[in-house]
Amino acid sequence: MGAEIFTVAGLNNYIKSLLDSNSLLAGVYVRGELSNYKIYPSGHHYFTMKDNESSLKCVMFKGYASKLRYRPENGMSVVAFGKISVFPRDGVYQLYAEDITPDGVGDLYVAYEQLLEKLRNEGLFEASRKKPLPKYPGRIAVVTSPAGAAVKDVIRVLKTRWPMAKVIILPVRVQGAEAPPEIAGAIRYANEHKAADIIITGRGGGSLEDLWAFNDERVARAIFSSVIPVISAVGHEPDVTISDFVADVRAATPSNAAELAVPDKYEVADMLRSAEIRARQAVVAELKSRRRRLEELRDKRVLRSPMNYIDDKKLLLDRSQERLIAASRVIISGRREKFARLAASLDAMSPLKVLGRGYAIAIKEDGTVIKKALDVKKGDRLTVRLKEDTIDCETI
Repeated sequence: MGAEIFTVAGLNNYIKSLLDSNSLLAGVYVRGELSNYKIYPSGHHYFTMKDNESSLKCVMFKGYASKLRYRPENGMSVVAFGKISVFPRDGVYQLYAEDITPDGVGDLYVAYEQLLEKLRNEGLFEASRKKPLPKYPGRIAVVTSPAGAAVKDVIRVLKTRWPMAKVIILPVRVQGAEAPPEIAGAIRYANEHKAADIIITGRGGGSLEDLWAFNDERVARAIFSSVIPVISAVGHEPDVTISDFVADVRAATPSNAAELAVPDKYEVADMLRSAEIRARQAVVAELKSRRRRLEELRDKRVLRSPMNYIDDKKLLLDRSQERLIAASRVIISGRREKFARLAASLDAMSPLKVLGRGYAIAIKEDGTVIKKALDVKKGDRLTVRLKEDTIDCETI
């Protein structure tokens, strides 16, 4: 027949060489929906891309996957870039992906939305967890790039508004892969060493990529864990980062952060002058009131002539004594009359009065008064009480 006979492995490798040599398949973009997305312990990502008519197996090795700035999820519409090749062992062709971009939006935006939702569900944005700023801070830590315009604006405003505060610059990078750990580390350093009363962290404006360090989860959690109140000042007014949501106070710009951090020395001076004026007025009013009271006391008769006051009190005492004596006599007279009436009533009801009219009382040995004949029987010994004497007798 003359036809070459391949082994299975040989045929698979031959097909692999054909695909690998195809320039079109060496760098291809594929649009589809993610499904069966799995991340293995090795760090490699395995998934399937599909549309209404077909599906394609895909793999993204750890080196490329580590560069993703968001978390791919099943059902997400994406555009994947990579090469088509064959895995000889299984004889299956697949896409070896080097990048996956959400279809229609950038990967940074997806990563931002995912982290925003995650931290919101954990309660990192709750207003009840935000700390108030001190009114008159003595030390202010500024976590930002020492070479940027932002730090100059912050220092200028702080020195103008509240020059008595000490400004501590904690220099960090605010852009690039090294920026997030440096920013988070500076915030932790300020807390561990109690370096300041307020922390200002941020940078000037820029694109989403430029501001991305302040959308990093490490920075967000460092701000949330800070015991020292944190003001986030990232970009300009339209720019909003995750750090802004987590911070205790969000400032529109770095300059605005400095304005929020400290009071205005002129306003404080005006407030102190007003307080001084009110204090003086209160003291003057109090002195006038005390002076009037002193004059009133000085004019009192008791102070001008103390003996007259004592004489007046003697007269009042004598009159009080007379009223008490008169009242006592009235009370005693009334009590005597009442006593006489009660004594007369008792005398009228006395048994002795009855005996005096010739009556007698018969009493048994046990002291019982005899009221009728049935109360005695033959042989009972009785005592008969007369007005002046008693008679002992026995019934027969």
